[in-house]
Amino acid sequence: MLSKEYPPEIYGGAGVHVAELVRALRRLGGELDVDARVHAFGAPREETGTTSYADLAGLEQANAALRTLGVDLAIADACAGTDLVHSHTWYANMAGHLAGLLHGVPHVVTAHSLEPLRPWKAEQLGGGYAVSSWAERTAYEGAAAVVAVSAAMRDDVLAAYPAVDPARVHVVHNGIDTELWSPTAAPDRVRGIGVDPDRPSVVFVGRITRQKGLPLFLRAVAALPPEVQVVLCAGAPDTPEIMAEVRGLVDGLSATRTGVVWIEDMLPRADVVALLTAATVFACPSVYEPLGIVNLEAMACETAVVATATGGIPEVVVDGATGVLVPIEQATDGTGTPLDPERYVADFADALTRLVTDPDRAATYGRAGRARAVESFGWDAIARRTVEVYRSV
Repeated sequence: MLSKEYPPEIYGGAGVHVAELVRALRRLGGELDVDARVHAFGAPREETGTTSYADLAGLEQANAALRTLGVDLAIADACAGTDLVHSHTWYANMAGHLAGLLHGVPHVVTAHSLEPLRPWKAEQLGGGYAVSSWAERTAYEGAAAVVAVSAAMRDDVLAAYPAVDPARVHVVHNGIDTELWSPTAAPDRVRGIGVDPDRPSVVFVGRITRQKGLPLFLRAVAALPPEVQVVLCAGAPDTPEIMAEVRGLVDGLSATRTGVVWIEDMLPRADVVALLTAATVFACPSVYEPLGIVNLEAMACETAVVATATGGIPEVVVDGATGVLVPIEQATDGTGTPLDPERYVADFADALTRLVTDPDRAATYGRAGRARAVESFGWDAIARRTVEVYRSV
């Protein structure tokens, strides 16, 4: 298993996916005849079967994409003796591609997101975005199999990379550990974070990227009733520019209403679970989301979800049953930008208001969301389905 993110260095959904999939594969290893080893970027880890890789010496000042490829070379070399390599995100895709060529083994790629659908990354990587795009395309076109985390993601893969044989693209959804993510009332913990558990609240959890739609969300919550708290668990900005935009919008909100809480540091899981359990509504305003593990995490905590009807989100959130899906008409240039931002913001604000002011309905949606998460998105089933893909190649 090849990944940039792995505990304790996790900052996004792909890292959560890798960590949980590895745990499930190791738990079921005897039954499935699988020995899952991990090669991950970052500082040394004291986990059996896991090896970590720092940036190569001499590339410290290089473009971030080149530093990534340097680590990929080291990982590819270290994969000797394996039967199969499975890479996650473009950061590790080239490691998998080269390992497959070098050692003569199948390379499986999981599609968590696609570089052609994230053109704003050019702001972050400069010319490195062209390098990351090349690495991803090369890996996908050469892979023995591609795992898409949703049917919508499968469609995106085939549209972005028409040279990929559709028969090689398999849908295996993201999952959720519904024991770790479960409703846990902890009002004192919530107060310690700065949130009043007795007031209604809308919670956002995500990185500060164009993909996550945070600026649009901040404009929408300005229309919420004044008693509603707005809780932002948002950090790791892609660029100084988007951070400045978000800071300006948050400052504007704070000047007009109470209960705006912005937590920039990554919280321990227990704190996030407590916040989600106390929340009236969880918001996912993403304009690009292949599936959206955050929605599953909220649902597993019995929290109603308001989310954009885009990507794989409708495969998770059931409109009118576990939450509300907000329609969006989007540009087809890969940015996902709403064609009518004002209408989208107004529709999102309306959906939030309708649900946050109807706590009984929100609670009903939350209970249904928990049931759906347990029944349809457990990691053991996902691990078994992933091994079926391995055996097919």
